[in-house]
Amino acid sequence: MDDAPMDDGPMDRRRIDWRLPATWAVLFAVSIATRTHVGVSDEARRGHVVTWGRVLVDEITSHLMVMALLFALYWLHRRWPLADRRNLAIHVAAVVPFSLLHTGGMAALRLLWFNAIVGVSYSFPLTLDRLQYEFAKDLVTYLMLTTGVVALNYLLRKTPATVAVPEPAPVATPERFAVRKRGGSEILVEVADIDWIEASGNYAILHVGGDTFEIRSSLSRLESELDPKRFVRVHKSHLVNIARVAEVTPWVSGDWRIRLHDGAEVNLSRRYRQRFEALVTVRS
Repeated sequence: MDDAPMDDGPMDRRRIDWRLPATWAVLFAVSIATRTHVGVSDEARRGHVVTWGRVLVDEITSHLMVMALLFALYWLHRRWPLADRRNLAIHVAAVVPFSLLHTGGMAALRLLWFNAIVGVSYSFPLTLDRLQYEFAKDLVTYLMLTTGVVALNYLLRKTPATVAVPEPAPVATPERFAVRKRGGSEILVEVADIDWIEASGNYAILHVGGDTFEIRSSLSRLESELDPKRFVRVHKSHLVNIARVAEVTPWVSGDWRIRLHDGAEVNLSRRYRQRFEALVTVRS
């Protein structure tokens, strides 16, 4: 078979379950909005005037670090799942680096935003009292995140029970067709000897070694009856026997041209090209 250019078929891509990141995005968005409102309200009750923007930046920087640490948390749960109670101590110990990374990263982001970008004086002293205060909050945060990881994994991976349905018995493909000759007599045509099949209204024309035989059947019906590994649809009006393909060459408008061993040529339309290439390797 002549070499001809071809497009790469669709690559196997692992499908991403976007429900998981979408759920976390919604949860973080709600948390940021809620905590910002509570923060502004608390400061107002204390008699402090604070803008929404200031509190919003505090919450965004905090949540950005939590989002970054969420990846590490997922890895931790895969490596040491809580299904094994012996791993509980590992997760308890992990709260310490979680809190230190969250607090340090949050402080760095706020200093960058206020001092370097906005140009407003801002300080975040990492004193022992401040670290203890943040640790108490991060302990609750770690517990909530762990609950979310376990719950979402359970909910998103849970599949409904399926009822086993027995597979239908395979349908035997015909090995020969009884066709009527012009004189009125019938002969048997071996399916393996058919080069290609052409649609002709309510009939189909079998091309067999230079001879043609007409049978009353649609092309779609024959396609469903014949072995799909042997006969493939290449055009709305043509079925070809893969074993009888001699050459494939580019044609016009993206179509290709198939030459068969009997010298006949039929179009390979773009609509059926992928199915054809699944059975016949065409190299560029």
